[in-house]
Amino acid sequence: MRDDPWLYPVVEIVHIVGFSVLVGAVAMFDLRLLGLGRTLPVRDLARHLLLWSWLALLLIVPSGLLMFSTQPELLDNRVFVLKLALIAAAGLNALAFHAGPWRRAQHWGAAPPASARLHAGVSLLLWIGVIACGRLLAYV
Repeated sequence: MRDDPWLYPVVEIVHIVGFSVLVGAVAMFDLRLLGLGRTLPVRDLARHLLLWSWLALLLIVPSGLLMFSTQPELLDNRVFVLKLALIAAAGLNALAFHAGPWRRAQHWGAAPPASARLHAGVSLLLWIGVIACGRLLAYV
């Protein structure tokens, strides 16, 4: 992949586009849970954004693995390891949200419970950390 002058950059662009769609969808949902856009029904918004999140993962995972395959030494980079840990934590937070507060979403009304808002706040912080780590990789 490193021998072709265009292949790595194209794969990286695919990764960034997918990541932008994923984090955009996550941020919109989390901000709704935190009280912005209260006129948008939470369950309808989730149904719409979840599809975009899954489609984004279809871009992110293969492109990320392809980029990593050219630089396995990244496992020795603390920032890269932190990025992976933050992604794992964000995934676990999402699983805990879906297994916990989301199961009772039909009873929320306009205001999600504090537990849902907590998951949303944690999610935003974790994804901001992932973005920061991704950018720092170019410099460390």
